[in-house]
Amino acid sequence: MLKGIAASSGIAIAKVYKLEQPKVEIVKKEAVAADEVKKFNDALEKTKRDIEGIKERAAKRLSAEELAVFDAHLMMASDPELASQIVATIENENVNAEYAADQVSTMMVAMFESMDNDYFRERAADIKDVTFRLKCNLLGLRIPDLSAIDEDSIIVAYDLTPSDTAQLNEYAKGFATAIGGRTSHSAIMARSLEVPAVVGCSGVLEAAQDGDLVILDAVEGNVIVNPDAATIKEYEAKAKAFAEEKEALKALLHAKSVSTDGHEVELAGNIGGVKDVEGVLNNGGEGIGLFRTEFLYMNADHFPSEDEQFEAYKEVLEGMGGRKVVVRTLDIGGDKKLSYFQFPEEMNPFLGYRAIRLCLDRTDIFRTQLRALIRASVYGRLCIMFPMIATVKEFRDAKAIFEEEKANLIAEGVQVADNIEVGMMVEIPAAAVNADNFAKEADFFSIGTNDLIQYSMAADRMSEHVSYLYQPYNPSILRLVKMTIDGAHKEGKWTGMCGEMAGEPYAVPLLLGMGLDEFSMSATSILKARKMVNSLSKKEMEKLAEEALSLSTAEEVLELVKKTVD
Repeated sequence: MLKGIAASSGIAIAKVYKLEQPKVEIVKKEAVAADEVKKFNDALEKTKRDIEGIKERAAKRLSAEELAVFDAHLMMASDPELASQIVATIENENVNAEYAADQVSTMMVAMFESMDNDYFRERAADIKDVTFRLKCNLLGLRIPDLSAIDEDSIIVAYDLTPSDTAQLNEYAKGFATAIGGRTSHSAIMARSLEVPAVVGCSGVLEAAQDGDLVILDAVEGNVIVNPDAATIKEYEAKAKAFAEEKEALKALLHAKSVSTDGHEVELAGNIGGVKDVEGVLNNGGEGIGLFRTEFLYMNADHFPSEDEQFEAYKEVLEGMGGRKVVVRTLDIGGDKKLSYFQFPEEMNPFLGYRAIRLCLDRTDIFRTQLRALIRASVYGRLCIMFPMIATVKEFRDAKAIFEEEKANLIAEGVQVADNIEVGMMVEIPAAAVNADNFAKEADFFSIGTNDLIQYSMAADRMSEHVSYLYQPYNPSILRLVKMTIDGAHKEGKWTGMCGEMAGEPYAVPLLLGMGLDEFSMSATSILKARKMVNSLSKKEMEKLAEEALSLSTAEEVLELVKKTVD
């Protein structure tokens, strides 16, 4: 039995399909430059077609947010700098195209990996993925086609690229990788596809061979290779129980999210685009607690116009049929870049020119988005929130621009809703500490725990070296959350949470006890959270939360919650 990280829950038993990429061996050869340039151009076009094909197949199963990675790969394959450097190497050195491609890609990967900027370091993986495909096409090597698997299988690999994960079909019952964590591309996609996954499973490549029978326990994070009959029987029963529980959750699709003592909360979904609305509704979502509008910008080659944005917001509001839709204004910067906009070079872009800071500087971009949102407001129940707010003045300035554009549209004779709520993200500790004053200005809060935790603990959540500090159950984080909720309630305002913590099974009891009004999460987590809420007493959870806030460590808090609710 091998131990890994349970990245996407489920239990599967099937034969191993070992994903082994073709071995690319590059040999330098003298060649006729014109012939090699033609070979390179043909292979590059095939590489683009391959990526477009993968994206097209993936679009049937993945959200806009997850599809963005393929746009990044297409952008990389279409980068004139990459192509011109390879062509120049061929022509200047009279070498074969695959050698030139290897030299340039190796140089570019090394350059990106050495950068201080996290975003650019992560792009090194995209360059590797794209240029690996290019080199295979130049050498005539076949890259394994996971979409062609025609029998129940568990994929075993060193890692799965986004391209690999997007090809998984109904015969892929799960996967185990030697590296990775809960926030890796493959883990996020697995959860979206509801495919069981164990990642970071050291030794799995050596232990599991093609055709071996394996048990993938993605509840506990175990991979069992060639189990005996008794173990198979035990896990068949566990898999059946897991499937029955999942099916039973469907009974809660139209149920209210209400505690045993009658306290009702709202369970909503996070979305990245119009296509994701269906997933929220199919999983019993009572609203949308976070519409990440940056994907409208990241999936385009220009700043989306007012009309382009209006159509997207209108479609989402209509699709939700009068349920609340919370739209986050443009949250770009940090690790989210645009191909058509040059960000300033900064030592730490996560703490720099991004989100509301960019919007208050580039009010032309901000006003276009606000006008589109205000125009769409008549098609549903719209709430607008500003990200990365640190000071009351920032919120006032942002709201003043909103009010100006609303007045402008009314003066132009455009119909707008009179019940638009304007709130803010609480993701900077300064905002949480000052919540009672912000609540006098904002209509609501939404707590973004992903950033709130990393800013509070001074720990990059993507860094494996300090990942132990990403502690949602740390009493300091819980106190900031409670301070935010209490500050809002003091002024009669509501508070939601749209970070990963909102859907964590052991966080739900604490958040219920602290008085959180709206929990927004991945669509596939909604029914589990509803079952949890429906089984708890609000008054008992208040006592639990009070005791948790008095503890010293995250481990103590987690132990207390498990002891109380398990």
